[in-house]
Amino acid sequence: MERRERVILYSDLNNFFASVEIALHPELAGKPLIVCGDPKERRGIVLAKSEQAKKYGIKTAETVYSALKKCPDLVLVESHYHEYAKYSRLVTEIYYRYTDCVEECSIDECALDVTESVQLFGSGEEIAEKIRADIKRELGLTVSIGVSYNKIYAKLASDLKKPDAITVISKANYREKVFSLPVSDLLFVGKATEETLRKLGIRTIGELAVADETLLYRALGKRGRQLQIYARGEDDEPVKPAKDKDDVKSIGNSTTLVKDVTDRAEVKRWLYVLSESVSARLRDANVGRANTIHLVVRDDLLQFYSWQTKVSPTTLCGDIAKCAFELFCLHYPPGKRVRLLGITVSGFDHDVRQLTLDGVLGVGKSADYEKKKRAEDAVARIRKKYGYTTVQRGIVMEDEKARGMDIRGQKEEKFSKEKHPKQDA
Repeated sequence: MERRERVILYSDLNNFFASVEIALHPELAGKPLIVCGDPKERRGIVLAKSEQAKKYGIKTAETVYSALKKCPDLVLVESHYHEYAKYSRLVTEIYYRYTDCVEECSIDECALDVTESVQLFGSGEEIAEKIRADIKRELGLTVSIGVSYNKIYAKLASDLKKPDAITVISKANYREKVFSLPVSDLLFVGKATEETLRKLGIRTIGELAVADETLLYRALGKRGRQLQIYARGEDDEPVKPAKDKDDVKSIGNSTTLVKDVTDRAEVKRWLYVLSESVSARLRDANVGRANTIHLVVRDDLLQFYSWQTKVSPTTLCGDIAKCAFELFCLHYPPGKRVRLLGITVSGFDHDVRQLTLDGVLGVGKSADYEKKKRAEDAVARIRKKYGYTTVQRGIVMEDEKARGMDIRGQKEEKFSKEKHPKQDA
């Protein structure tokens, strides 16, 4: 029996954060708008921008000050991550109308395998059109959807035409649509890899597709061969639907600070903000306690540094923040600027506990842990019922920028040495 050709969609919500703000406040429609950490903090950075702001050359991650120089009439809007998370869930519910094979790649991007859905809903392009229309009609957002026979080409197709568009890359047209594109358009080709390929005389995806395999291996190792597979459209990685809790390997969050910092007390404060998020997500994931803490720091020159250590299994914000700060103080040079912080936890015990003397008698470290856990669980219940800002830690309250900042909905950065392909929130 001949294997059916896969039909993969890659959906990318256009200017997501900015579009949600406009959906919530229709009076902002048609105005050049940016979403930033704090509208009063002009040294902060642009998290997202509207289509009108793009026309002024405003880029994601540039400073608010720089953006205002390009467009003095720019509307500055504070970020509301809880709203973005809500809209992301609503969009995902629309995807599930058409397939149960949905892979959430980020807060605003998903891959869908609709191979088994075409008999019900029509071709991949027709399904993409239905999804695009549903999202626009019900939520007021626009989306660009790539349609192809593998994830890499579907992702590439979603980037080719924006906003509010559908692009198809098929086995009949992929050479025409893909091979002339710059190699940097291919997923996982960052600046360093692009430069390595340029030195080999490879500037387009088509040139990568037909390049000498031995040459690629010498320059990039196994990754060179993998990139060539992507370039040729031979990627066969499946769309990975939502995982069971036993499959969750790590949980984390990161944030780009509103301004570069050097003061360790300020770093500690932001580590508590992140740890609140990670602890809450760890609790929601129901995977038990974590025994590994991983800290990532990005400096003002955009270089990444990372360290990790083992800890006594925990779900507590205080434990995670304390360990992360100890890693920071131990490894990061005093006075060096910090642009981004990220915390990830792993090594989950899935609530399988060893019976210890402390646990039996209710004394010592076990009793102390359970006491702190009951306190944090109580805070979580209060926040869930009355809002995140209802209860705040003293260390966080010292900074109005960190106060009440719930970043669980924030898109996570990829902690690679190379810049991850452009993603517009």
